[in-house]
Amino acid sequence: MSLAMTHLVPLAKEVDENKVTPGVLGFIVFAAMALAVWALMKSMNRHMGKVKFKEPADADAGSAESSADSEARRS
Repeated sequence: MSLAMTHLVPLAKEVDENKVTPGVLGFIVFAAMALAVWALMKSMNRHMGKVKFKEPADADAGSAESSADSEARRS
């Protein structure tokens, strides 16, 4: 543990305490995260476009509603 600390101490002295920036690595990480969010939003938009929000009107819908109402009244 102390050997690792002795190697890090000279690196800490080289850093200017008044000017610390994220640098190129910070930009690359931020850009990768931005691209990932963009890709996820595009994928979500594509999947949401496939969803049909209106249910088909059929006779079973009325009977399902009445059975759900009767279950709610029992509880």
